[in-house]
Amino acid sequence: MLTLDKIIITQFKNYNQSAFVFDQDVVGICGLNGKGKTNLLDAIYYCCFTKSYFSSADAMNIGFGKDGFRLEGFFRREDKAQKVTCINRGGAKKEFLLNDTPYEKFSKHIGLLPAVMIAPDDVELITGKSENRRKYLDTIISQVDTEYLQQLISYNKILQQRNGLLKRMEEEKRSGGELLEILDEQLLAPGNYIHRQRTLFLQKLIPLVCGFYHMIAEDAETINLHYISRLTDLPFDQLLKESRQKDILLQRSNAGVHKDDISMELNGQPFKNIASQGQRKSLLFSLKLAEFEMLKESKGFAPLLLLDDVFEKLDSRRMQQLLHWVCKKNTGQVFITDTHRERLEEAFDSLDVEFQLIVL
Repeated sequence: MLTLDKIIITQFKNYNQSAFVFDQDVVGICGLNGKGKTNLLDAIYYCCFTKSYFSSADAMNIGFGKDGFRLEGFFRREDKAQKVTCINRGGAKKEFLLNDTPYEKFSKHIGLLPAVMIAPDDVELITGKSENRRKYLDTIISQVDTEYLQQLISYNKILQQRNGLLKRMEEEKRSGGELLEILDEQLLAPGNYIHRQRTLFLQKLIPLVCGFYHMIAEDAETINLHYISRLTDLPFDQLLKESRQKDILLQRSNAGVHKDDISMELNGQPFKNIASQGQRKSLLFSLKLAEFEMLKESKGFAPLLLLDDVFEKLDSRRMQQLLHWVCKKNTGQVFITDTHRERLEEAFDSLDVEFQLIVL
């Protein structure tokens, strides 16, 4: 089992100096907007992933007027203590340590402390751009397959070099065909590996998503998900050759796994076009709980579950079904935020579960 016993937060977002001790598997966090509920969850997430869930730039995580931040998380993973420390000194390179030993590569930490976050803006996973769905896939697979993460890092690095070359070729009006051939050759191995692992992973994930949707929604709606990738139909090297002239014209790479997507349908129609807010939320939770189950199966223990403002836009029946699963059936530690203390307490009492309530 994976649990977080304590976290110390210094100059992270709206926290100056705070410490929280967690003594239950079900933890409710309540307070008015702006008190730091989401920031507390993000600090926990940061300790698991070496980065914020919400802010890509670390400067956004430093408290206003401060010159850096520090996080210390005290975890137990299968009864073994795991102390995580992050030190950000502003302009200097941040440090990330496990049991007081610094990591040379932060990517080595990914997957050690698996976690799943669900936040209100995550509905973009369904309604937003394809990059949101690729990030969803990459986040899960990277936690269970260290090779996948390394291949993904390699692919993105080579892709960036290729796009840079295409731009220079246009700006300088010169041929870069030989170098383009080299970069294309370098893209093949990581691209094919990523496509293969995504294909295998989705074969297991999609049935789980459908099952969770029916559990939460309790109706006869038909949900279908499909992996969309041109690599499924044509070899990657052929795709690169066929798109080369288009790539040169548009100055960017148009073929590869960075264009993959997941199509989502409700009763045979595009989900985002016809689904209600409740149906979108139900699918979002289904995707995230399926992620949770895949991580649990791979690791042999439940990951941390971080639920931010999940009561919003979900009717009481669907909410009850969700909470029954995450608080009763789930064997891991769950953190749930809400603005209403009474609503949290009533929900936990109705489930007859022991819980800890933190009021901010």
